[in-house]
Amino acid sequence: MAEILVLGSVNRDLVVHAPRLPLPGETLRGQRFASCLGGKGANQAVAAARLGAQVSLAARVGRMELGEALVAQLQAEGVDTSLVAQPADEAPGVALIVVGAEDGENQIVTVAGSNGSLPLQQVEALPLAGVRWLVAQQELPLVSLARAFERARAAGVRVLLNAAPFRAEGAALLPLVDLLVVNRLEAGALLQAGDGAPEGLAQALRAKGPRAVLLSLGADGLVWADESGVRRDPARAVKAVDTVGAGDTLVGALVTALAEGQSVPEALTFAQAAAALAVSRSGVQDAMPSRAEVQALLAIA
Repeated sequence: MAEILVLGSVNRDLVVHAPRLPLPGETLRGQRFASCLGGKGANQAVAAARLGAQVSLAARVGRMELGEALVAQLQAEGVDTSLVAQPADEAPGVALIVVGAEDGENQIVTVAGSNGSLPLQQVEALPLAGVRWLVAQQELPLVSLARAFERARAAGVRVLLNAAPFRAEGAALLPLVDLLVVNRLEAGALLQAGDGAPEGLAQALRAKGPRAVLLSLGADGLVWADESGVRRDPARAVKAVDTVGAGDTLVGALVTALAEGQSVPEALTFAQAAAALAVSRSGVQDAMPSRAEVQALLAIA
């Protein structure tokens, strides 16, 4: 069994690159279009597999609208898909993504498709023997995530929750989480607070239950809070070309490093390097680096 079990979504990403993000009601002429494997669960599983982790993905991917091709792509990346259910009468999720060329920022709209249901019987059947980390996001039913987290805790498996996309009811999951990963907007929304010092936000989130919190600040680096205190790490200087999927790369790299037994400082440095490589080139999974690429970047400084 894989050491990392990702419980998450699988989408078909429809990506348009435009000169910039459109204003409300505005029509822009795009520069190029791509259709590819996506979804936060699939992205994080692929990111970890590229970096050498043993990864299994538990998900639901409908066979309609070429859903079987998405599963085949996961297998080609070295992700174990034996826990992926493939209902014949459902379509996979879809994400519509616009990327602005000026700053690499993005806008995303998702349709859940087969991600919208994850039966409890599938959760109860998840094999946890040998799993070090269970990784999840919030594109699946939260009641199913809660049960998966309860089972993981009982089995001694650590739980990483990437609380994205934000869902207010997701706050109920925090006491079941070992490591919470959020960006600044998600942190503020979870705390129902305005903008504040990142260190304070991370500490306030940890007070809600997680044993550790990673607050990603994009180009401003990240903040880590755990029982030992709070640390802030700067981001690697890089020209952002496309930020779509950077957070998923960060999560996949972080959990890979932690599963290997790297210390927290080492794991954060490793994850930051992987994310820097991802934002420096176009695409989502196309931009995710290999282990050799991350090690080469780490060797520079």
